[in-house]
Parts: sequence; structure tokens; C-alpha cells
Amino acid sequence: MATPLGGGLVIAGERSGVGKTTVTLALLAALRQRSQRVQSFKVGPDYIDPMFHRWVTGRPCYNLDPLLTSAPYVQQSFQNHCRDAEFALVEGVMGLFDGAAGDSEVGSTAQIAKLLQLPVLLVIDCSRLSRSVLAIVQGYRNFDPALTLAGVVLNRVGSDRHLELLKTALANLDLPILGVLQRQDAITIPSRHLGLVPTAELTQFQELVQRLAHLGQHSFDWSGLEAWLRVRPSTRALPPPQTRSAPRVNQRPTAIAIAQDAAFSFYYPDALDYLTDLGVELVPWSPLTDSQIPELASGLYLGGGFPEMFAAALADNQPLHHQIQTWVTRGMPTYAECGGLMYLAQSLVDLVGQSWPMVGILPTAVQMAPRLTLGYRRATAVLDSPFLRGGQSLWGHEFHRSETTGSSPQPIYQLQRYGVQVPHAQEGWQCYSVHASYVHVHWGGCPSLAQAFVQACRKFDRRAKP
Repeated sequence: MATPLGGGLVIAGERSGVGKTTVTLALLAALRQRSQRVQSFKVGPDYIDPMFHRWVTGRPCYNLDPLLTSAPYVQQSFQNHCRDAEFALVEGVMGLFDGAAGDSEVGSTAQIAKLLQLPVLLVIDCSRLSRSVLAIVQGYRNFDPALTLAGVVLNRVGSDRHLELLKTALANLDLPILGVLQRQDAITIPSRHLGLVPTAELTQFQELVQRLAHLGQHSFDWSGLEAWLRVRPSTRALPPPQTRSAPRVNQRPTAIAIAQDAAFSFYYPDALDYLTDLGVELVPWSPLTDSQIPELASGLYLGGGFPEMFAAALADNQPLHHQIQTWVTRGMPTYAECGGLMYLAQSLVDLVGQSWPMVGILPTAVQMAPRLTLGYRRATAVLDSPFLRGGQSLWGHEFHRSETTGSSPQPIYQLQRYGVQVPHAQEGWQCYSVHASYVHVHWGGCPSLAQAFVQACRKFDRRAKP
């Protein structure tokens, strides 16, 4: 077994659905009782799991995604955000070696573990296993010699007898069992069409965190785990992420209204930090409850979320609809992703088939679809737009179960699926100074898009407003 060097630990599953998130949250909750300085990360583009991390640790959880950003960005992000932390933990995505496509490790938990030179704690669903657990662990241990397995967590163990069979199977492997979790019927996080229900909608989540902390304190071998999890001093400097190459703006901040409530909550924290670096004052507001846009705002940022779950309340807020229409038609720069696009449409048909009026900026309606649209996209700008040059390309990610009912007269992107050479669709809506698309992007991978958006807001800021 490798000697613990510290620096952080990656939590990986042998496949999806084995309980990675429960194990991760239990570890984070137990660590939080030891220290206020627990830093977490999430592999991939997911927005919801990081919300749970943040609730437990009290610190933002940062996404590590080399496709949406870059390998150097991932390394620097991890190093920067661990500088004042005592413990660091990375939650993986899918199975350990599952990436953006089936033919390589790109975007996988294994790739991140190797980029960061961190060991892996492998979570195994043992509910239907006994001696076969040895074959699984042996295979994962030998599949990629460049990876270090710190140990395994046996999850969903049925009984003491079941545990003995598992331990006997693994006895000669020289790999420690660092956690054992019985089946946890009392610890369940509800889910729906896009994954887990966000923390903002869980009224009893604090009680769940307390149960997770108790589970974490009593289910893991902390004498073996703590050395792996402890952050060690950095021994070398890494090049800065490409976003940091932008000059800091030395003028008064430009206010951008950012939609933040239960309906709109999908934002990457370091992407928001980058807007601040560009001289932006982000002013939170709620399309659900506020009757007007923040007074000083020179731009609108409408992120993703679940407008379909709050369609009635969004539809009822007609005074806000009218104000958004007024300012957008006067040229206020507006950046809308996924849920933001849905909100700017003419109407939204929800999950039960009821139609609700939305803001009415985009000449299309939106309806819920029978299937999920999911995956990385190479997005190439079709024409010059307020924030992009024609031919400019970036990486993004689609994750939605809704669709527009008409074709855009002025699409933003030509989309290409990751690993597929042939473009498959044109997507996005542009009108006035609005950029509305289903494609989620990370400013760390396309800083010029953020810079163009901010510059447009700054120019609008200088106009005389009625």
C-alpha cells in the first residue's frame, strides 16, 4: 500500500449509483466537525452536487472539468482553493474510468486524479456481492498503474455476516477497507428529472446533514483516512489559468443583475469570481419575488435552474415581465443559459402539460420533452453576435429536458457532440443584445465571452437612462 502523502483525496465509484454522493457528504460533514477549513470539489459540469457540498462545508465547491476549461485551469483551481484549507476532498463523476466518451479517459474521475496527483478512495455497492468484490477491486486497482488506490469503502452492506464475507474476500489484497456503510434507509436525498432536488427546496436538509455527520464519524477508519485528506503545503507554482490573463479593470464597478433564487441557481462560483475580477458588481435578484430589476443594473445574467418547477410563480410576476421587456428592447445586454432561455420565451409548458406565460422576448415557446438532452458540445458561433465573433468556438455542456417549439431565425451556435465529427444542430437565440442558449459554458474555458458581455454592459452603463 502506498504511504499517505496528504494533499487531498478523490472519492470515486466503480459505477454510477453506488453511493458516491452519500459517502462524500458523510465525510464532509464529519470533517466539518473537525475543522472549519474543509474544501471540496466536484468532477465534471454538475451544478447540484456542489450545492450540497457548500451547505455542509460552508465554502463554495468548485467544479474540476478539463473539457469546459483546461487541464492547467483544473490544476490551478485546485491549488488556489486549497491554500487556506486543512482538508480537501474531490467527488468524482460516474464510474472511475468513465469519461466524456467511451473511448478515452477525458473528463473522467481518473483523469482528474492523475492531473492532481491525488489518491482514489473507491466506493463499491456491495448489496449484491460477496466474493466477487475481490475481482472488482483487483480490476480497478490494476487497470491503470498511474493511479493510486488509497483504499475502498464498502457501501450498502447487509449484515455482519455479509461484512465478514467481504472482508475475507479482500483479506490478501493489501488494500485497506477505510469505510463500511450499512444500508441507509433513513438517509435519502430526493431526486427528479434532472437529478437531486437542490438544497434550497429541502426544508429538512439540516437534520439530514446531522445524520450524515453521525454516519461519517462512525463509519470510516479515520486513523487511515485523515492523513490522505490533509492538505500539504504546495511545493511548486503552477501557471495561472487563462482567465487571469485579463487585466483588472480600474474603474467603478459595472452592476449586473444575477438571477438567484429557487428557480435560477446554476452558476459556477469561480466563473462568478471572474466577473468580479473584470470589475463587475453582481447584484442578486429574484424573478420569483422581485417586482423590478435592481435599479443600478446595466446587464442581466439569467443562469440555469428549474423554471419548470416554479412556472406559476414566474408567470404571475407580470410587473417584472414588463420591466424586463422594456430594458431588453432598449438594448440592455442579457446573457441567458438554459433556464434563462426558458424564462425569456413566450410561454412554458410544464411537466403536467399546463402552459404559462413567460417574459416574451424570444419568438418561441418552450415545452418539456420526453427525453433528457445531455452531453458536451463543441459550439461554434454561426455569425457575429453581441458577445461572439463568427467562427469562434468554445466547449459547453447541455443538460435539459425541455425544448423550443420553433427554429431560431438567428441561431448562435453550430453544435457538435464530443467525439463526433459531424455537426448535428444549430442552436441558440439572439435578438436585441440577448444571448440565449441551452449550452452551459464556464468562463474559465471562454474568458473572451465573459469579457465581451461585461464590455457590452459597461457601454450600456454609460448611456443616459430614462
